Amino acid sequence: MRQKQDRAWQRPRIGQTRQGQMRRFNRILAIMLALGATVSGAVLMAQETETETAAEAPKSQPEKPPEKQCQPDVGCVTNLPLPRYVSLKGSEGNARRGPGLTHRIDWVFTRAGMPLKITAEFENWRRVEDNEGAGGWVHYSLLSGVRTVLVTLDMAEFRDAPSETATVVAQAEMGVIGRVQACTLDWCRVALDGQRGWVQKSAVWGVKSDEQID
Repeated sequence: MRQKQDRAWQRPRIGQTRQGQMRRFNRILAIMLALGATVSGAVLMAQETETETAAEAPKSQPEKPPEKQCQPDVGCVTNLPLPRYVSLKGSEGNARRGPGLTHRIDWVFTRAGMPLKITAEFENWRRVEDNEGAGGWVHYSLLSGVRTVLVTLDMAEFRDAPSETATVVAQAEMGVIGRVQACTLDWCRVALDGQRGWVQKSAVWGVKSDEQID
């Protein structure tokens, strides 16, 4: 009995011990490699996701300077009221389809001093129209600040005072151009053909109905 018990409790051989340790080491190494691959994959996926997110994010664009805001009744270039009246400086003025020499000529004004109404501004160009609404874009150098009116009533009466009871000093045919000297709410004092007189605003074109000129 003693011998059997001693054999049952014999120590394992050295070769068997090393084989067991190697198997445990291999199992531990496989687990570590598997964990390392999982962590590396997670890190790589996170990096790829971050890269894709950064690529998809819209690039910030530099802010554009605010465009100049123009009021509808004031010219952007001169800051003068719109519409307003001017006159043709010379005996000829080309009205173009757009504000530039490359645009075609739609209309030609041929009467020096004729009143024109400015309705828009762009750089050195002014969009103008005559009493019939014809016109286009004209270079500002062709225009004058001298105020004139066009007689639109045949045989319009000019009086020596701004009153219907005042003495008639002259009469003018339709189409005659006169130079404005003064205006009240209802009358304008106009010089034409060496004579001067007051004419009702309703008989001329070239001033606003509520405009007063000293």
